[in-house]
Amino acid sequence: QVQLVESGGGLVQAGGSLRLSCTASGSLSSVNVMGWYRQAPGKQRELVAAASSGGNTNYADSVKGRFTISRDNVKNTVYLQMNSLKPEDTAVYYCNYARGSRTFWGQGTQVTVSS
Repeated sequence: QVQLVESGGGLVQAGGSLRLSCTASGSLSSVNVMGWYRQAPGKQRELVAAASSGGNTNYADSVKGRFTISRDNVKNTVYLQMNSLKPEDTAVYYCNYARGSRTFWGQGTQVTVSS
């Protein structure tokens, strides 16, 4: 099993910034993908950004140029720097860890952007 502990959510005004952190522990693999998904009320969960242990990154079109994903492989931690936040970024953000065919999820952290 893999445990994921998230932090950094909160309430911010439009145009502001937040940084999310997620640390993985447990049965980890040196080959993995860590990322962030989000789910707004009444909507499906969607990928925000992901970063592989090999250094590749992937972003949703809606956050390109505003969000940056990074990771510290020594600390098994992934970060999501969110700038120029918009009200439509409001959602519960979930950390994700994938290794092989297994996927693990964090509990989620609320991000609310007020207009």
